[in-house]
Amino acid sequence: MTRLHLVRHGPTHAKSMVGWSDLPADLSDTAALARLSDHLPDRARLISSDLSRAAATADAIQAGRTRLPHDPALREINFGAWELRRFKDIEAEDPDRIRAYWTTPGDVRPPGGESWHEVCARVDAAVDALIAAHTGDDLIIVAHFGVILTQVQRALRMDADQAFGHKIDNLSVTELTRGSNGWQVGRINHNP
Repeated sequence: MTRLHLVRHGPTHAKSMVGWSDLPADLSDTAALARLSDHLPDRARLISSDLSRAAATADAIQAGRTRLPHDPALREINFGAWELRRFKDIEAEDPDRIRAYWTTPGDVRPPGGESWHEVCARVDAAVDALIAAHTGDDLIIVAHFGVILTQVQRALRMDADQAFGHKIDNLSVTELTRGSNGWQVGRINHNP
């Protein structure tokens, strides 16, 4: 049995669609980071996306935990041409596509970006490899909103639209366990 502690990185305060852009996290709330670190298991292995907002958040909560190399497969959704743009601006140019992307996630993709199904396949493969390499361990994965939702969707066996209904706050923890009988879901969006 492998327990996953999926942590969303610290806030960027961006008011646009942030995927693969390497914006820094605001890690000034040291009390929240301390509570988060204290909540997580001490003997867990810690890994993050290679984007600085996730890597720096992992650095802030590492304490004495074993750190694994950053994994680019744990990056946020690739928004392609929509990257760093506001929803209303994209909607003015391409209303049907952006509405379909969020209301019926699946095969619709931003120009030059990833569809939801592509994000799920990328993240599922990365998480499966981590579980295979660290069976029986606790894994802290510091990543992004979309990454965490892919695993919530998979564990709860729900469709993407239902998964998108979950809120995932910055510095929250979502707890999932993978065992021989499949997935068990603990807390989603827990704020220690």
